[in-house]
Amino acid sequence: MEKHVVVIFPHPDDEAFGAAGSVAKFRAEGVPVTYLCGTLGQMGRNMGNPTFANRESLPEIRKKELKRACETLDMELKMLGYRDKTIEFEDKQEVADHLRGYLEEIKPSLVITHYPGYAVHPDHNSLGAAAIQAVEDMNREERPKVWAQAFSNNHLEDLGNPDITNNVIDYFDKKLQTILSHDSQVAGMFGWYKQLDDLDEEVKKELIENQATERFYVWDFEKDSSK
Repeated sequence: MEKHVVVIFPHPDDEAFGAAGSVAKFRAEGVPVTYLCGTLGQMGRNMGNPTFANRESLPEIRKKELKRACETLDMELKMLGYRDKTIEFEDKQEVADHLRGYLEEIKPSLVITHYPGYAVHPDHNSLGAAAIQAVEDMNREERPKVWAQAFSNNHLEDLGNPDITNNVIDYFDKKLQTILSHDSQVAGMFGWYKQLDDLDEEVKKELIENQATERFYVWDFEKDSSK
């Protein structure tokens, strides 16, 4: 059993789509989980459906949605304060040092983040690289394991099959509730549905196929490098 899990993603809703089922499983097992969220997603294009947000109000709305999602998962939240779509322009070592401060305080046994170069969005790749650098910079005996999530079109060809495959169907209602917490981003995606049993069979099948399995690569610090 893990001692403490830290999730490091850049945006509100990354935790929902990427790892909510795994987080729910850890919490059901009594494992503490902390989310280090990089930004408030304030440059997101979605403003609700029908529209209820604007560029000025979106950051506060997404902060409330993020807090609701973390409450749904019973997951501690710490906001890192970076600006959406700009993490790639931050000094990587400074971001890594920032993250390492949290990791040395929390002392997790596992970190979940994005796989640098294979996570599509520049914020995903940049914060993932900084997270892995932060772990690499820790004393070897204190380093947590790292599960890195990849989903670019070429990730299977380049990286092979993921090392970790979590079937989270038993926690899928919790994952769906977490996704729906981010109303400004997913409104209209699932309509009024609030639990899996409400979905029609075709929508349910597609959703389970896409979201009921969470896959990660175990970062090998002897072979891989975030540099």
